[in-house]
Amino acid sequence: MLVILYKKLDACVKIKLDLNSNLINIFQIILSMSFDGINRKKITPRKHPVDNFSFSEGTNDDNRQEAYSNSKNNFNEELFKGYPSKEKKVGWKFLKKFFYVVSLLLFLIILTIGLYFVWKISNASVKMSGNSSNKNSSILQTISDLRQKKRIELKGEKNNRINILLLGVAGKGNAGGNLTDTIMIVSINTKGDTIALLSLPRDLYISTPNTNYQGKINALYKYGLNNNLGIKPLEKTITQITGLNIDYFCVANFSGFEKFIDVINGINIQVERDIYDPHYPGPNYSYELFEIKKGFHKMDGSTALKYARERHNDPDGDFGRAKRQQQVLQSVKNKVFSTQILFNPFKLNAILDTLGDNIKTDASLPEIKSFLELLKRLDTQNINNVVVDAWKKDSLLKVSHIFTANGTRIFILVPRVGNYSEIKDLAKNIFNLNILKHRQEQIQIENATVAIVNKSNDYNLTGEIKKLLKDKLNFENIIILKDNSGKENISKTKIIDLSTGTKPFSLDELIKKLPATLSTDTSNSNILTVENSDKYSTNNFDFVIFLGDDLVELYKYKEDSIKDLNQI
Repeated sequence: MLVILYKKLDACVKIKLDLNSNLINIFQIILSMSFDGINRKKITPRKHPVDNFSFSEGTNDDNRQEAYSNSKNNFNEELFKGYPSKEKKVGWKFLKKFFYVVSLLLFLIILTIGLYFVWKISNASVKMSGNSSNKNSSILQTISDLRQKKRIELKGEKNNRINILLLGVAGKGNAGGNLTDTIMIVSINTKGDTIALLSLPRDLYISTPNTNYQGKINALYKYGLNNNLGIKPLEKTITQITGLNIDYFCVANFSGFEKFIDVINGINIQVERDIYDPHYPGPNYSYELFEIKKGFHKMDGSTALKYARERHNDPDGDFGRAKRQQQVLQSVKNKVFSTQILFNPFKLNAILDTLGDNIKTDASLPEIKSFLELLKRLDTQNINNVVVDAWKKDSLLKVSHIFTANGTRIFILVPRVGNYSEIKDLAKNIFNLNILKHRQEQIQIENATVAIVNKSNDYNLTGEIKKLLKDKLNFENIIILKDNSGKENISKTKIIDLSTGTKPFSLDELIKKLPATLSTDTSNSNILTVENSDKYSTNNFDFVIFLGDDLVELYKYKEDSIKDLNQI
């Protein structure tokens, strides 16, 4: 091509041209064909200036040579403007084809990646739901779900509160594989865009409705699986304890938790104290040392799991562990929703693998999608973290024990009052704990005087209730009365209000937490006497409580001290 162009130029000007200069001009033509063609216009071929020269008769050779020299000086410009119309068209077609090919390749790459992630999401969804039937239809359903633009409404949203039961288990191949080491209710206030975490201890002693199960709550999930009942017995028991309807559940095993932390490149945790535990559970029922110093740490999966599970060296025992688990959960949430994770396809791929193999949930893919949209607007910096614990003055549980058939003494936790009313109040008002605080303040202001009359078949019940009212519920004025009527014991506990309704907060507290029913019968008020004293007028009391046989069963578990616990 270069030779042909050179001959054409030589024929036009009839002079010897500099080869180096022509090569430069030719490269300019090629560049013109490539780039000018993008905004090409119709080009009219122009004659070279030398064709326009006319010489009069008698013009000598010197004048002709000068004309040729002038033409040579303008050669580059005229050639650039006039000749390359055909070559420009060829360059434009080439670029257009190149653009189409590249676009098609990019589209195919994006489509392949998209379909791959659809398959991954579908596969993870099938594994998490436990429904492995007809995976092909599941993939088609996944595509339909992901294309759906309208956000599906989640369970509980109509009531402005979504409750998720979060469970942590050791998993297959580990000691106590399906025993729930973590039991947490994650509540989302959809009206205020806030989150609350309520942790229940695994040693809480319960009786399950409509089953013959009675034991620690951490074995109830395993019981459900072994009896083909799934999560239902545990969900019903959680509702019985907290008064909350469970909208969704999520079960995660420890292996998956560890892998998940490693996938997101660890989490940042502020350790509040030195931890030294030589009895951390190791493989094959062994023990290993877990040690970490107070301060800031970036934890990998193994360290984060040990930090979340350790309890032997914690002065708060199982309750301290629950607080650390909530701390880890919040740190994980902050890391997952960071840009370095959300916009990294390799991380997302690894996360989907981990979730599919280690998570079980009843949330569908459209519901998970709605959850992700909801989480974007939630306030994760001010999460209400509450642990239901024991041993403190304001704790809602007490430590007790039972004996097995072979005489072994087992430590358990039970409500400090005769029912779950306190835990229900806490769960109900977890987004505004000031309501509970205000109630206690009003009880202190009312300063009610309470008289107790034991009409049960258990003589020790009087001391148990007096200790509860004075030490736990903050009723300062407690008087023990004797019933000299000679009447038989009563089956149901009742309370008489002698304050004529002037102390409503105290009355409500007693009715709910003992529990008791309100009675208007004051027929035997004139025969009540203070123990070891003369006849006493009931007009000096605000409330009189008649203890019935129903409280004997409710308060049969005596409270143990930490010293008693250490002897188990």
